[in-house]
Amino acid sequence: MSEALLYIQTEVLPALFRGFGVSVALIVPSALAGLAIGILGGVLRVYGSTPVRRAADVYASLFRGIPLVIQLFIWYFGLPYFNIYLSPFAASVLGFSLCSGAYHSEYIRGALLSIKRGQMLAAESLGFSRIRMIVSIILPQAVRRALPGCGNEVIYLIKYSSLAYMVTCIELTGEGKILASNSFRFTEVFLIVGVCYLLMTSVAAIVLSRLERALIIPGFERQRT
Repeated sequence: MSEALLYIQTEVLPALFRGFGVSVALIVPSALAGLAIGILGGVLRVYGSTPVRRAADVYASLFRGIPLVIQLFIWYFGLPYFNIYLSPFAASVLGFSLCSGAYHSEYIRGALLSIKRGQMLAAESLGFSRIRMIVSIILPQAVRRALPGCGNEVIYLIKYSSLAYMVTCIELTGEGKILASNSFRFTEVFLIVGVCYLLMTSVAAIVLSRLERALIIPGFERQRT
């Protein structure tokens, strides 16, 4: 066995598997929380009162406009000035969730605005309350329409989860950087790291594609062949 293969087997793979687990632990709650925040934010941006709409718009503008790495620095290095201390993992999940939620809210907002007003009038004529109308009739349609965009955001989240090591949360990229810095085998290490991210994004793309097909309503949306 060559020296390079031995190094990969004994040093690289165990460390990267450990980092892979941390990355997955970061991505899953961040994706779920981001989607929940995005749905709430999108609804508030369309159906909230004027002050609520403005506040939700400000949230979306801020978190889409400020680079994610700056947001992570604020949560991890900035909050201690207010005597609030977050672990690297918690700061990363918070940053990913809020940033992802801002993008999701834009997709949901656009989808909500695409729903014909006649459906709302019909629901009101049947005695539906505003909340029930949104939750039961409008939002399910909007989520289906926004799913391709939201799916892209999940894939982006998988990739920018690599920024967590900037706040000392040692995930896949962090483990790779440590290994490469110690051994100077940057090519071998980061090729494997890249393959790991490609694997995660490919699995996510397949799952999201199947979810889109499962949610298609025959007669209302064109099915892909």
